[in-house]
Amino acid sequence: MDLKLDPSRDDLPLMANTSHILVKHYVLDLNVDFESQIIEGNIVLFFESGNRFEKQSGSTKETLQSESSEACRFRMPEPCHSPGTDTRTFSPKTGYNDFAICGKGEKDTSGKDGNHDNPEQASGISSSTYCCDTGNHRNEEFLLVLDCCDLSVLKVEEVDVAAVPGVEKFTKSPKLTVVSEELRNQIVHELVTLPADRWREQLDYYAGCSQAPGCGELLFDTDTWSLQIRKTGAQTATDFPHAIRIWYSTKPQGRSVTWTSDQSGRPCVYTIGSPINNRALFPCQEPPVAMSTWQATVRAAASFVVLMSGENSAKPTQLQEGCTSWHYYVTMPMPASTFTIAVGSWTEMKPEICLSKGLAAERSLSPSETDSRYVGICGHMEYPCRFQNPSATTQEIIPHRVFAPLCLQDACQETLLHLIPPCLSAAHSVLGTHPFSRLDILIVPANFPSLGMARPNKEKTGHVSDSGSSVIKHGLNPEKVFMQVHYLKGYFLLRFLAQRLGDETYFAFLRKFVHTFHGQLILSQDFLQLLLENIPEEKRLELSVENIFRDWLESSGIPQPLQRERQAGAECGLARQVSAEVEKWIRVNRRPRKRKRREAEEVFEKLLPDQLVLLLEHLLEQKTLTARTLHSLEKTYHLPQQDAEVRHRWCELIVKHKYTKAYRDVERFLQEDQAMGVYLYGELMLGEDARQQQVARRCFELTKEQMDRSSAEVVAEMLL
Repeated sequence: MDLKLDPSRDDLPLMANTSHILVKHYVLDLNVDFESQIIEGNIVLFFESGNRFEKQSGSTKETLQSESSEACRFRMPEPCHSPGTDTRTFSPKTGYNDFAICGKGEKDTSGKDGNHDNPEQASGISSSTYCCDTGNHRNEEFLLVLDCCDLSVLKVEEVDVAAVPGVEKFTKSPKLTVVSEELRNQIVHELVTLPADRWREQLDYYAGCSQAPGCGELLFDTDTWSLQIRKTGAQTATDFPHAIRIWYSTKPQGRSVTWTSDQSGRPCVYTIGSPINNRALFPCQEPPVAMSTWQATVRAAASFVVLMSGENSAKPTQLQEGCTSWHYYVTMPMPASTFTIAVGSWTEMKPEICLSKGLAAERSLSPSETDSRYVGICGHMEYPCRFQNPSATTQEIIPHRVFAPLCLQDACQETLLHLIPPCLSAAHSVLGTHPFSRLDILIVPANFPSLGMARPNKEKTGHVSDSGSSVIKHGLNPEKVFMQVHYLKGYFLLRFLAQRLGDETYFAFLRKFVHTFHGQLILSQDFLQLLLENIPEEKRLELSVENIFRDWLESSGIPQPLQRERQAGAECGLARQVSAEVEKWIRVNRRPRKRKRREAEEVFEKLLPDQLVLLLEHLLEQKTLTARTLHSLEKTYHLPQQDAEVRHRWCELIVKHKYTKAYRDVERFLQEDQAMGVYLYGELMLGEDARQQQVARRCFELTKEQMDRSSAEVVAEMLL
């Protein structure tokens, strides 16, 4: 089943057979080891299948039969038990087990595509011996396919959920005397379908089941993009075990996380918004339709802080000396790609002085101010929804924490902390209820690929097969993350709609949209259709979903409405002020070095950051700017101290005019603003100036080990 991609297309496959069976909950139990740059442990998956999964269509059966023709590739366990992986060694109080300790030794030296590692070499795990499976009617067996890449899978086993105390309440029998596959699957079904108001009990039972002993190893194999699992005799998704445990470890070169250093030079690791999402962090169902919840216990050395995209504000639990454990969970079903983790020596930033009473804490509106935002019935699958909680709907400012490297503590105190409460309040004012109960904000290292956060959705995939697998077109192209046209068009489309409808109508619609579709997967058509249905006929002015798609999303170039807006924008007061300043700088640039004494000095106006960007863009159109003019620009606006957008235009001017005295600013930008700096590498190389090319190569040598993989590949190609 190994999929060979056309290298010229760089398509990314989504392999999980979500049409047959869906993951409803993940329980991760992981250890983070910075010395080996490996995350290892196990993950328990709880599945749900329904009537629509029980009978496979003919085309699906044919697919499975062709897949199962590779019989000898599957690892078949001998009937012996493997005591090294008996999960009864877990402590129910700490969730800690003998397998995952806080520090291991050497780095994983397995090959780049070595997903068939010898299980006997796995740290802390002994394994059964596998041999070829040569029959047993395998053409009729159900194949579970999970998205998986850059992982060493060590063992897969069924979990004996019936061994958990108290689970008899999920069966019709007061006492479990005879345990069958059907009974275990019934327990899982009752567990995953518990009503939302029993979410705490549900999480407790998920945790208990995740620590239950195994009751039989399963056949498994891996290829480049997937983990494939079978159970002998299980012919349909309904027959397949609905709770399985996978023992695995990541690889240092895995593409879902980056091992790097923070701004203080201390080691850290975090999820990066990779094109392959989280499949190199844990085996999962990648298609967004696979909405699931999760809980995770993560252990690391006591000097590290573990942050995750959970709903709770986790605190460390001391385990053995020098090791702590962190536990997070979510109760809102979301795609597996939204799972994030960051581990590092972060410091929590807290305000030094109390904020004003109106923004001090989690301020709530009075009932008269709520605008009835929590009325109505939600359209999503059942979970503990904040939109049905009156106290949550009136909460302007949710609890939040800010973490940063120690060296940025003062900067955070001065510029960031006081901005967060008013930002949260403004978001609540515009969009209504905060969908999440809390927020963690992390100041990430310079190599965070800020332009690569686009996640795949079904609209971007190719043909979806009967099993649910599909392909994301050009999803592996390293240059794709730098193509911003669709983001820019989307931004200007929203601005165009706001101007056409007016702020009051547009923001009222946004609140209704968030309330209507929260907790659901949404396509662009859904957004636009609801918009047009909720605006007066006189304001539509020939707007339609078809016209908007044609003019804004499907056609190349700048849409006509945006061109008209640009022309109108050039006449606004702020733009006119910039134009006047540009004329001044052009006059300064034309003056000879020796001027007449009576000639008046130009007086420059103070400009906003967006105005500075526009000013520098206009000056980039000038064929020649003297070193004297560039020096005056730098001094007048303190350009090296401005934000990244301004400094990026400043660096473009430096490169274009070979202003050697400011090459230090270019070097700083390439090292401290790596995601945006990719464009500068191209400009440095295209000029064919030896000194500029030397700057590019020197900066790349200093940063290439820390850069995200896509950026490094693109830059390396530029430097050839």
